[in-house]
Amino acid sequence: MIASLVGTLTEKTPDRLVVDVGGVGYLVHVSLQTFSDLPPAGAAVRLLVHTEVRDDAIELFGFAEAQERALFHLLRKVKGLGPRTSLSVLSGMPVGELLAVVAAGDAARLQTIPGVGKRFAERIVVECRDGASTLAAAGTPGRDARVPLPGGLEEAVSALVNLGYRRPEAQRAVQGVARDGAPLEDVIRAALQGLTG
Repeated sequence: MIASLVGTLTEKTPDRLVVDVGGVGYLVHVSLQTFSDLPPAGAAVRLLVHTEVRDDAIELFGFAEAQERALFHLLRKVKGLGPRTSLSVLSGMPVGELLAVVAAGDAARLQTIPGVGKRFAERIVVECRDGASTLAAAGTPGRDARVPLPGGLEEAVSALVNLGYRRPEAQRAVQGVARDGAPLEDVIRAALQGLTG
């Protein structure tokens, strides 16, 4: 089973990505939430992964944060909710908001998500309410709690945060300029130039 991927984002569309890891391109399906959190194509990326094995295919589903993957696993327990539909539900609203809606038993609000009818919304509430409450109580991670970048890139992000930049913008700047084998100082300098315009 593949649990995570660290590589270069070579293709990026709203529903799927291709991540190059050592010359092998992995096709990964993602929610709109994860898609919007990722850097542009060509940047370094790390994704948490759920591997779905069927008789006719092996599919990878990627997540920018651990809580989104946990909620995906929770949704997969709902009868009739496959991996693609679970991703559609995750695409409907931010993870913290979705957890709050499910924990509150707000089936009507779930029905505002495309592809979620009354029957699925009610099933999600009944089967996921306790689990969503537990996940929500654990705290909705901010972007600071997202999966850290590999090695030196994480050091570059930390350096920019120490200089007063917010982590999300620091991470985007570093991912936008990161190149394999580039010295840490060069990455920080290029990211700073991008941040200061």
